[in-house]
Amino acid sequence: MNGTNVVAKWSSWAPRLLSVLRIFTAFIFLQAGGMKLFAFPMGMPPNGATAAIFSEFWIAGVLEVVGGAFLLLGLFTRPIAFLLSGEMAVAYFQYSAPMSFWPIVNNGVAPALCSFIWLYISAAGAGPWSLDARRRS
Repeated sequence: MNGTNVVAKWSSWAPRLLSVLRIFTAFIFLQAGGMKLFAFPMGMPPNGATAAIFSEFWIAGVLEVVGGAFLLLGLFTRPIAFLLSGEMAVAYFQYSAPMSFWPIVNNGVAPALCSFIWLYISAAGAGPWSLDARRRS
């Protein structure tokens, strides 16, 4: 197999890897929401509690659990990913950016990356391994 065939073969996996990116990021998102709402797999730092009902963190937890579940399945992917991209942008600019310009310093790597991943997925779609793809076929 020559180099051109390897590149073509690897490139053909792009749609499936889009699905893998969506599924993996949604799985991480579900954990963040589970922490806020159910103290699972751990509670919120520093004391392991859950978010107070109707607080900003509780609303974020609801978005992360419900939106994360939809995105894990790849259902209504584009609008939900766009909404969650905005949630992560708000989280970054409200909590991380005021501490420092640098995401590695301000503990904002996760919300910044999630914001851009969800923004990309809102444009690219769910990929072939999704309920959205099954609904279209």
